[in-house]
Parts: sequence; C-alpha cells; structure tokens
Amino acid sequence: MKYFMRDWYDEMQVSGFLVFPDTKAEWDENLAYYEEEGIDIKQVEKENLAYIKEDLLKFLPESFHTYIYNGTINSEYPTPKLREMVDQWQLKFEERMTSKRDAYRKSYESIKDSLPENVIKLHENSLHDAKVTVVERPSDDVLVMILDCRGGFHYFTDIRVTFLGVKELIVPERLTGSWWLYDEVYVKEKGFEYYVLLDNPLQEVKIVADDVWIEELNPSV
Repeated sequence: MKYFMRDWYDEMQVSGFLVFPDTKAEWDENLAYYEEEGIDIKQVEKENLAYIKEDLLKFLPESFHTYIYNGTINSEYPTPKLREMVDQWQLKFEERMTSKRDAYRKSYESIKDSLPENVIKLHENSLHDAKVTVVERPSDDVLVMILDCRGGFHYFTDIRVTFLGVKELIVPERLTGSWWLYDEVYVKEKGFEYYVLLDNPLQEVKIVADDVWIEELNPSV
C-alpha cells in the first residue's frame, strides 16, 4: 500500500484550494488589493480553477460539483451552505490524513529492524526539497542519483545516492531537474522497496534494491 504518493498529494492540493477568508470584509479587501495592483483576479481564479478542476471533481462529493462547474467555488464569497460543506469535508480530510500518517508510522516501525542501515538513514534524513541534478545507470543493477540538498532539510550540500542490487526500477523519462517531495519504504525479500514522489513534473519513482549508499559531496563538485 502506498500512503504518500500522488493521490495523497493531489488531495492535499484540493484541501489547500478550499481555504476562504473568514469574513466578507476580508474577501472584499482582497479584491480591492488586487484591483489596486492591476491584477485581474477573476481571470486568475478562473485559471486556478481550471488547473485543479479535475482533482476537485475526483476528491469532492457530488454536492460540490455545481459550485465547481459554474465557477462559484472560488469566484464568490462562500455561502453559509458552501462553507459548512467545506468545513465538514476538511474535518474528514484531516481525520483521514492523521489516520494515514499513523498507519504508515506503525508500518514503518514494524519493519525498521529488517531494513539495511543506510536505507533507514536515507528515509529518516529527509530529502524533501532536494533537487535531482544527475541520474546515471552505470549498470543494470545500479542507480546513481546526485541531489542538491542546499534548499532542503538535511545535508545542505550535494549528495550521491547509489542504489545497489536494483531488481526493479520504474522511473519517468526525465528525472533531472525534479524536486524530491516525499518517500516511503517497505521490506522486500533480501532488500527493500522504495517509493519517491517528485515534483517538476509531479511523478512517482519505484525502486526495488538490496541496499543504498549515501555520500556527501564537496559543494564545488
């Protein structure tokens, strides 16, 4: 089971989309600000809705669909009915996300002792917001990734991650230039199964391997 991959991320974007000012006065102040700045906020919101429309229809109940199709879900200050619908959906969403995080944490702790030491290190020293700069396949059973972690949460330099004994690899055509978002790990016989969610563009990577090696590189390399 995958917990924190594309569907999870897409639904988080829906949750972030469904955030409104607390009062009509705040809504009007925002409109006035954009008008003063010469920004066509109606066009901006129309484009924002078009970008996320497919996910809104996928993750929100049918009761929301009229607001999505006619554009009022983000072009008008929410009616009490719509706000109540959003509040109820957000509450259930947070409950599901908490349950999912707890379930993954329990799953990970149950397998941690069976994972190679460096796999634990890779997973627990977050690579969130690291940028993939180089991808190499020196052989069929080796995958090398160099990541710039200066804007991330750990290492703060370039690192080389070498997956050894690669048995299965599902990657998009282009990894270079992608940003590391989230990852999760599972035990496989004589190895591990690693999933990574990348952005720019949003895509998933699956790696089944025996071990991994992590090297910190000189920033000038």
